[in-house]
Amino acid sequence: MAQRILSLAAEEDPERLREALQSLPEGELCDMVTRTALNGRETAALLRGIFKGSPCSQRSNVLRRLQVYKHCVPLVESGDLQLGKVSEIIGLLMLEAHQLPGHALAELAKLFVDVIKGGSLTNGKSLELFSTVLTALASSKENLAYGKGELSGEEFKKQLINTLCSSKWDPQCVIHLANMFRDIPLSGEELQFVVEKVLRMFSKLDLQEIPPLVYQLLLLSAKGSKKTVLEGIISFFNQLDKRQKEEQKAPQSVDLEVATMPLDQLRHVEGTVILHIVSVINLSRDLGKELISHLKTEQQKDPGRALCPFSVALLLSVAVKHRLQEQIFDFLKTSITRSCKDLQFLQASKFLQDLFPQQYDITAVILEVVKNSAFGWDHVTQGLVDLGFSLMESYEPKKPFGGKAADNSYGLSKMPAQQACRLGASILLETFKVHEPIRSDILEQVLNRVFTKAASPVSHFIDLLSNIVVSAPLVLQTSSSKVTETFDNLSFLPIDTVQGLLRAVQPLLKVSMSVRDSLILVLQKALFSRQLDARKAAVAGFLLLLRNFKVLGSLSSSQCSQAIGATQVQADVHACYNSAANEAFCLEILGSLRRCLRQQADVRLMLYEGFYDVLRRNSQLASYIMETLLSQIKQYYLPQPDLLPPLKLEGCIMAQGDQIFLQEPLAHLLCCIQHCLAWYKNTVHLCRGADDDEEEEEEEGVGFEQNFEEMLESVTRRMIKSELEDFELDKSADFSLSSGVGVKNNIYAIQVMGICEVLIEYNFNIGNFSKNKFEDVLGLFTCYNKLSEILKEKAGKNKSALSSKTARSFLSMGFVSTLLTALFRDNAQSHEESLAVLRSSTEFLRYAVSVALQKVQQLEETGQTDGPDGQNPEKMFQNLCKITQVLLWRYTSIPTVVEESGKKKGKSISLLCLEGLLRIFNTVQQLYSARIPQFLQALDITDGDAEETDINVTEKAAFQIRQFQRSLVNQLSSAEDDFNPKETQSLITVISTLSKLLDPASQQFLQFLTWTVKVCKENALEDISCCKGLLSLLFSVHVLYKSPVSLLRELAQDIHACLGDIDQDIEVEGRCHFAIVNAKTAAPTVCLLVLGQVDKVLEEMDWLIKKLTSLGSDTSEDSTQASNQTQALEKGIILQLGTLLTVYHELVQTALPAGSCVDTLLRSLSKTYAILTSLIKHYIQACRSSSNTIPGRLEKLVKLSGSHLTPQCYSFITYVQNIHSESLSFVEEKKKKKKEDEAAAVSTVMAKVLRETKPIPNLIFAIEQYEKFLIHLSKKSNVNLMQYMKLSTSRDFRINASVLDSALQEQNSLDAENEPHNDQNSTAEQTDENQEPKKKRQRKK
Repeated sequence: MAQRILSLAAEEDPERLREALQSLPEGELCDMVTRTALNGRETAALLRGIFKGSPCSQRSNVLRRLQVYKHCVPLVESGDLQLGKVSEIIGLLMLEAHQLPGHALAELAKLFVDVIKGGSLTNGKSLELFSTVLTALASSKENLAYGKGELSGEEFKKQLINTLCSSKWDPQCVIHLANMFRDIPLSGEELQFVVEKVLRMFSKLDLQEIPPLVYQLLLLSAKGSKKTVLEGIISFFNQLDKRQKEEQKAPQSVDLEVATMPLDQLRHVEGTVILHIVSVINLSRDLGKELISHLKTEQQKDPGRALCPFSVALLLSVAVKHRLQEQIFDFLKTSITRSCKDLQFLQASKFLQDLFPQQYDITAVILEVVKNSAFGWDHVTQGLVDLGFSLMESYEPKKPFGGKAADNSYGLSKMPAQQACRLGASILLETFKVHEPIRSDILEQVLNRVFTKAASPVSHFIDLLSNIVVSAPLVLQTSSSKVTETFDNLSFLPIDTVQGLLRAVQPLLKVSMSVRDSLILVLQKALFSRQLDARKAAVAGFLLLLRNFKVLGSLSSSQCSQAIGATQVQADVHACYNSAANEAFCLEILGSLRRCLRQQADVRLMLYEGFYDVLRRNSQLASYIMETLLSQIKQYYLPQPDLLPPLKLEGCIMAQGDQIFLQEPLAHLLCCIQHCLAWYKNTVHLCRGADDDEEEEEEEGVGFEQNFEEMLESVTRRMIKSELEDFELDKSADFSLSSGVGVKNNIYAIQVMGICEVLIEYNFNIGNFSKNKFEDVLGLFTCYNKLSEILKEKAGKNKSALSSKTARSFLSMGFVSTLLTALFRDNAQSHEESLAVLRSSTEFLRYAVSVALQKVQQLEETGQTDGPDGQNPEKMFQNLCKITQVLLWRYTSIPTVVEESGKKKGKSISLLCLEGLLRIFNTVQQLYSARIPQFLQALDITDGDAEETDINVTEKAAFQIRQFQRSLVNQLSSAEDDFNPKETQSLITVISTLSKLLDPASQQFLQFLTWTVKVCKENALEDISCCKGLLSLLFSVHVLYKSPVSLLRELAQDIHACLGDIDQDIEVEGRCHFAIVNAKTAAPTVCLLVLGQVDKVLEEMDWLIKKLTSLGSDTSEDSTQASNQTQALEKGIILQLGTLLTVYHELVQTALPAGSCVDTLLRSLSKTYAILTSLIKHYIQACRSSSNTIPGRLEKLVKLSGSHLTPQCYSFITYVQNIHSESLSFVEEKKKKKKEDEAAAVSTVMAKVLRETKPIPNLIFAIEQYEKFLIHLSKKSNVNLMQYMKLSTSRDFRINASVLDSALQEQNSLDAENEPHNDQNSTAEQTDENQEPKKKRQRKK
């Protein structure tokens, strides 16, 4: 029969074909199609013949066609046919679908819906036909039966799609369905249905099926709903990431439903999805813009949902395309700084922490992206690198390289900009570790920036370079050409940059001969450069090489670790030079450096400061270095035993025209000799006697050792005997820096003082607690002190900033800690007699503490100190601990009151100890924040054996705080004559510094807060600085416990009671909460502090209202959670503002003196009304979006503002204008008496009045804006909020009613007396009067 139909179709005889088809039994036609499809090759021809013989003009033919369609759909989906045959059948059916009438199309569409619901789709090929059917249905003109009524074709299609999206889909057919919808014309609403349905299906699919489905969705988004698609994809992967994290935290989870997928599989799927999105964005720029726009909007509502690891990775991948890079990086940088600021904001306030328990940290998110990118996310790496450099450049440090260099290594940066810069460095370092292909690119870019930005701070790039080299030392070998090229420019860089750079790349010198040789060539060339900086760079480079190339037989320097030690350990593994070769190499360098001893003082200084470290790390070079130093000192040493002075100072200076320069830093040379000799004696002697081969060398060593000892002994003896006149220095000498003689004398004085200090350290160390040696130490100090006093006296007279600078001490940090311990803490019986010599001199004790103070200050400012181990953080920390122990014992054992300072000038030793402790506590928190537990442990002598793991920082800090609390209470309770304001202020600052170590959740913190409140309540301090310190401490502690608004209210009441009311007839109730608020401190000190704290609370309120507004616009699925959070926020804001209004209620009624208090209060009031207006606007928006009524507490707040604030504000404005008018009238009276003399004073007062009344119009405008939006809210909420507000009657001008009445009466009497023809004149006069205020107003402007 099939053949007959085919032949009839070929004969072009439609009648016979129609008859043949009609004669077929009902099921025969379908069987014939099935047989032909399975066996024959003429299926398409058969179907064409059937359709040709079944024109749609007759109902029976339509039914036949429909029968064929209904049969072919399951046949195609059965899986029995070849794909080619399936495509052929579907293609033909699609062509003929438009011939079907509407009702047939509707029936066919319903069949498809049933098939999809039944889940019988296998290959989804038939869906191509479904899309054609729906398209044809939409264009059908006839009305179609649907239920009991009729619908148009378009409406029918819409209902079908709605039904389809509401029904259950087989996960296997989701991708086919998504692909199908691309071919159907959809309205915006229909598209939204479809997209939401597909997104809901994500969770039901296997992970591997997500990427192709995402791709189909993205193509579908070309029709619209881009935001929904992007939001759904980002949200889905964000949830998967969160679930994965939870599983990693609890891997033993027995709940199989919670178990998701392997981590690597998830990351690879995410990477593929990101690639799909990027490829579509490359074709459709609108999708990229929509992505950025969506994330910006979402970030305002919930940063954690907007910037999750997946979305950040997506953004960075898109950013590779330059057209969107700037927008994306600007958005990310803004988000990073905002996140850092928000975290800082939250950490500073317990009130905010309670409202936002979960804190979002974008830093952790971005570093997680770097970690995730290890799973083949190559498309993200370039974006990460670009972002890292962009952050480092945008937020680079502003200070010079030398300033607080250690801040980059220790502690947490406080400023958001610093945190952003540090994040950039972390991104680059972690990316460098994870992605090998991009390493050379990162390294090259870092090196380029070190040179191109040489004028600006590059410490952050050098730190990054150093960390990169530590993480992968051998990577530099592949980029050695770039490093070599870098060396060529060394002479053009600042010395600090050169030193940092050489330290960073030092490991490469061990593994690459070519790099080392090229560096030596560059350094030798620089050694003879005309530029001083280039020569200093050469010396720094050579010293670094000497330190790090060990000669055979050198002692281990593990105990002398430096900052570079970590890199050295790794580089030594790959060392390709033997120690014998190193010796020749080092001697060659030493030969070059000897020539530097004939150059400028700065170059010599670098050598003297560097020789000790070289000696310590390369002990075999000792004899060469010691010989060099011996030959150098002999040029200035006078060997005759009775000749005074023992050193030729005139050889240390050089004259150039009228100017005098230091040529030889003799004190530094002697200091270097002293330290090198001490090291040599302590270290080399211990290792002698083991080897006979070293005898010759030992004899040579003994030779120069003996020479040095004899020389230093002779210099000591003769320096003690020398008078100042021997050095051409005495009280009559000229020390002014404006003359050549004065400059020479200053240089001499500083050298002599330095030599004395060096000899003090030398003699103390070799003295072994000998009384004679300590007498020598005291004799040297006497010489030092005489010069020091003369310099101070001359500096006081000249009042020159340069001359008043204290010379930097030559004592080493290690010696300072040893000296202080001996002076104050050594109780050994055998040492008592010798130490009594030093302890008898109060000046020497004060000097020792002053030097300690200076060293700590230097450490705090630069991160290092002069002298041996000055750059070794570990040694510096140990010395700090020892010094702190001594200073703490000295201060707590001998209070300042007890100490007899005598008639001598200068601070008492106890006060110096306290200043030192303050600096140390600051320094430790800045530089050694990670080691604070060990620091506190070192101070607690009673608990010295406790393990480090058991250290409770809060307990230890509280113990130390209690010692200073006792001292402060003693000060506050002392008699007026004994009260020391400087000490009190320092004590408050120390307590404030230590209080930062307390855990706000601990019992100790609460006890400390209670004590602080008690001190402020019970002590009527009249010293302004102490009052300021105590109240600042109170506020800083109180905000970490709870909101300070109730505290502010009590302080405001005290200020009001203390200063009186603006209405003199009213007597304020004399209640006093805080004794610290008194007549001397109430204004301006306490008032300004209270207003400053109020402003911080207002900033919190402003921030919260912005958060509230963003939550209000959140329409996500978590709307219930958002609603609960909104209610909590609203309650918190209103309660805070309500209490703040009572604070202002007190302050605006206080008779504040004209000046800063009034000005600050007026501005603060304007800010308050602006924030109240923002809150009202939020409720207006809430009323628009929903039918919610306003809460009762808001109504109470408005009522409070209307009764307790606005009327008082207007009274206060009148008061302010009155006090200003009084001051103006007073000045006017003076002006009349002395016109010429007082002219300047008058103009100054008038300018001041104009300046201080300027905030008044702004305040009135703010009040009126508040009332305006209250009216709007009243209309929206149907609650009359204006019933609580008194209408404004005051402006920035006033009409005095009594004056106006008297003027009118006078005018009426004049009118009665005058004749009618004078009306014109009176009118003219009135016109003149009307003009006068205009003139005044112009003048006021």
